[in-house]
Amino acid sequence: MSVAEPATHPVESTGFRRYLGAVWKATGRSPAWPLLTLLVVFFAFQSPFFLSPFNISVILGQTVLVGMLAIGLTPLAISGNIDLSVGAIAALGTCLTVAVQPFVGPVGAVAVTLACSTLCGVINGLIVERLKLNSIIVTIAVGTALHGATYLLFGVTTKVAPDTSFVDFGSLKLLGLSSSVIIFLLLAIATSLMLRFTVHGVHTYAIGGHRQAALDAGVNVERHVLINFAYSGLFAGLCGVLLVASLGAGSPTYAKDYELWAIIAVVLGGTRLAGGAGTVAGTVAAALSLTVLRNGMTLMKIDVRWFLIALGLSLIVALILDRLRSGEPDVAE
Repeated sequence: MSVAEPATHPVESTGFRRYLGAVWKATGRSPAWPLLTLLVVFFAFQSPFFLSPFNISVILGQTVLVGMLAIGLTPLAISGNIDLSVGAIAALGTCLTVAVQPFVGPVGAVAVTLACSTLCGVINGLIVERLKLNSIIVTIAVGTALHGATYLLFGVTTKVAPDTSFVDFGSLKLLGLSSSVIIFLLLAIATSLMLRFTVHGVHTYAIGGHRQAALDAGVNVERHVLINFAYSGLFAGLCGVLLVASLGAGSPTYAKDYELWAIIAVVLGGTRLAGGAGTVAGTVAAALSLTVLRNGMTLMKIDVRWFLIALGLSLIVALILDRLRSGEPDVAE
């Protein structure tokens, strides 16, 4: 009589699925991590220059500006809102930083810019919450108005910073990383910790997961949403300041379409547009993926118009993934 061999394949298959599930959970359920890995491997084979220290430094530097906007948008998106005015706020921030610098100095210019950009975020939040309007429409309207106001106040020409302090700061390096990259990484870590370990972070997820349930539980929804709008405005202002540190000038034309890049990074990073789920780590990985894609295509001498097509397709893919995630049943961990 023959003895049946133990069925090992189902066990191995189950173990492999558990491994994949653990990896998926560790990366915040973000498709950006495998995408980033694939892009890096692909372009590394296409160009020997891609993984050079200089090019890696370029990629990190190019990620900072859009990544800064995306980090600021992540808590807001988790709470179920979006801000399409961040590009306009960043452009206004560049002009303010340059314009007020002769009167209040470099540090004062940064303070004025961050205060004004935060105020813009608060105004967005008040309109959305008090009037119960759609955040997408409200922030498109506010962004359009801000662009017009910036042109009226500062004109159409690029204004060079009268002091080189910003450029000098932007050129500083520590451990091979520029000051802007270090600031970006520190703020990404701080935002991630805020979402994970503070009451505001817990309530942000609760509001996005089920706003009415959060209200019934006694959560001050309006206050937390306003904080997230202010946070988004603050990071848009930081983006403007870093643009001045990078370019040494301010202009209403700066940060054009940055809000679209940022939203793609947020959604592709695993944050649901409906709210309730998302991670800063996923957002950072998605922002890096977009920069790697652009940088790699440039090294391969591919026409920049193909990148715009790829960017549009990335937004569609991000929306499809968002729909699929939103349709997933909630499973207890």
